[in-house]
Amino acid sequence: MDWKTSIKGFNAFLLLEKSLSPHSIEAYTRDVAKLQEYTIIHNILSSPDQLSAEQLTAFIYYINDLGLSPKSQARIISGIKAFYKYLIMEDILDHDPSELLESPKLQRTLPDVLSYEEIASILDNIDLSQPHAHRNRAILETLYACGLRVSELTGLQISNYYPEEGFVKVLGKNNKERLIPISPSAIKHISLYMENERNQLPIIQKSHEDILFLNRRGKMMTRVMIFLLIKDYVAKAGINKSVSPHTFRHSFATHLVEGGADLRAVQEMLGHESILTTEIYTHVDRQYLREMMLRFHPLAHQRENDTE
Repeated sequence: MDWKTSIKGFNAFLLLEKSLSPHSIEAYTRDVAKLQEYTIIHNILSSPDQLSAEQLTAFIYYINDLGLSPKSQARIISGIKAFYKYLIMEDILDHDPSELLESPKLQRTLPDVLSYEEIASILDNIDLSQPHAHRNRAILETLYACGLRVSELTGLQISNYYPEEGFVKVLGKNNKERLIPISPSAIKHISLYMENERNQLPIIQKSHEDILFLNRRGKMMTRVMIFLLIKDYVAKAGINKSVSPHTFRHSFATHLVEGGADLRAVQEMLGHESILTTEIYTHVDRQYLREMMLRFHPLAHQRENDTE
């Protein structure tokens, strides 16, 4: 089987069998294309089903030598492994040469977060007398109240918004639905937006009639638009941090965990497949840890007594 045919079949498999999004399918295709590119550069005249485990390992050394980050390397290896699993399922191969490939160890980085005071400052700097301000306030309130991904926010539908029950239903990764509680403050500002702006917009595209947050032309908002409006309000609040829509999601999760919320509940609200992904939010400020130790550890109290 040649590269073109196998990649085409792989794409169809990801779309029809795995129901992945076009964005995810494109990412997997790029990963396999890098492997094909490697074979061309090194004059390896083999189809994908003929590559050996040793050749795949050499490819991993190759992408490492290119200086790709551990995260990028891990993603490419994941794509290659998925590709070979597809070849196995299609009976093109009877063994998996990618089976022993190991991803580089990833450092778990702590996500940037905003304090509650910083979020309050951003919200307070939205002048509700300005055009689209009710919409923008409702957007930021919803991002922080529900911890949504930006794609979940832009695709949020009125028919999936239940203010009486205090929930929203979102369509997350891999088309998985989940119910998320929404705060009274967010409900209040969504109502103001609906009354003052949303109900008066001309909606040209029928497919956007049920979308909650629309631009001035009555169309679904883009990820870039959300990023830019956040950037503007962060600057007005005088906050010198790189803040994106995802920062509100990180802040939502961090504030819940630091407030004592159960990790399983936070996992459910974020739509994480694994609890390990959610555990990154258990970080706390080092100074806070030191204060807690000095306040509650018996040896700290003993030391105070010794100095008296």
